[in-house]
Amino acid sequence: MLWYKLFATLVFASWLAVGTGCARFEQANNPDTWTADQFLNKARSALNSENYEQAIDYYQQLEGRFPYGSHAEQAQLETTFAYYRSGERGLAMAAADRFLQMHPAHPQVDYAYYLKGVSGFERPTGLTALISGADPSTTDTTLARESFSALRELTTRFPNSRYAKDASVRMTQILDVLAMQDIGIARYYLSVGAYIASINRAKYVIQKYQETKAIEHALGVMATAYERMGLEQLRFDTLRILRLNYPDSHYLKSS
Repeated sequence: MLWYKLFATLVFASWLAVGTGCARFEQANNPDTWTADQFLNKARSALNSENYEQAIDYYQQLEGRFPYGSHAEQAQLETTFAYYRSGERGLAMAAADRFLQMHPAHPQVDYAYYLKGVSGFERPTGLTALISGADPSTTDTTLARESFSALRELTTRFPNSRYAKDASVRMTQILDVLAMQDIGIARYYLSVGAYIASINRAKYVIQKYQETKAIEHALGVMATAYERMGLEQLRFDTLRILRLNYPDSHYLKSS
């Protein structure tokens, strides 16, 4: 009978081990039993796998279960990044705004500004897209301008931040795009014969975006408009300024 008792003991031990293992498995896969660390780890795992929707869901569950403390704050910040990586630019900026409002003194507030900045601006594949035949005045630059404001806040308040250098580069890119959008408007006015409006828009670019590459185009637009209006002296003066600052400009060759 000894062998029978030994066999029964082994069977019971195996059953107990299986039962314990199943219980642990169910607990590990039941969000109702998860700690804040487990939620955060699950969310980050989904994020690394580019499963952004699942990551955001985990972050939101974490914040719902543990609304206070460092884990909830980190979840809010990482939710912003998840929205950004998923291409949800507006939601990313809204999440960044929420974090900045709730935690203005957070140690990673510079990163929140950076995330808002990069989320709000997506550089066009080509600047020529801004000056095509369509009316560019209908182009919405709201997000780009909000992005610039966020990056400017970052570089102003946190000049030594690890993100400040890249933020400065992106600010320059945003200004170039905004300036070229106005050049597109000036060229559109030029194409429909609204020469005064075209000249005024070009002058606006020269006044507002002095450090951008758009200045050359603004002068070129003005010279063309003056030529079509028959104002030769103004055209000559504009070309002289263009030649002085951009001696290799194609506008000089076309003139």
